Amino acid sequence: MDDLTDVVVATERLVVRPWRHAEAARLLDILSRVEVVQWLDDGPPQLMADLDEAHARIDRYRGLATAPPIGFWAVVPRATGMPVGSVLTLELPEAEAGEVEIGWHLHPDSWGQGWAREAAAAVLARAFDHGLDEVWALTHVTNHPSRAVASALGMRDLGVHTWWYDEPSQVFRANRTTHPRP
Repeated sequence: MDDLTDVVVATERLVVRPWRHAEAARLLDILSRVEVVQWLDDGPPQLMADLDEAHARIDRYRGLATAPPIGFWAVVPRATGMPVGSVLTLELPEAEAGEVEIGWHLHPDSWGQGWAREAAAAVLARAFDHGLDEVWALTHVTNHPSRAVASALGMRDLGVHTWWYDEPSQVFRANRTTHPRP
């Protein structure tokens, strides 16, 4: 693996760090796939169109990392150095009390290998280490793999709600005082 100076968190198998412009083609490959993008927002999937958009998105992701624990990062296995997807902690839209969500999405060639759970567990622990009392995860109701990741993280399933998005979401919450550490 190349430069480790910008690592946000690391585990034995992976690092979480900012996306790099040299990885724009990989980001495009991930976000131009309907099987990934269908789970990311309300409404019809908005597929990434080209490398220019990928570069702009990388700049946007870097701009989101204003202060820890907020950010949007690449999930990078140490063995390959190539991002398999993203993990994030961001303030929820129209959050009344600064509620922060954790999220993840991976390239289909990386599904089922534990990358999302491992990266999200490390980022969740980081969020608590930076003083957050709770972290939320919202998934599409039919996104069973992401629901399984939230459950594997030990997040409490609060059911289906429309608290922050127009479409119903399966809502999970982790509390710093009661959440098991990885």
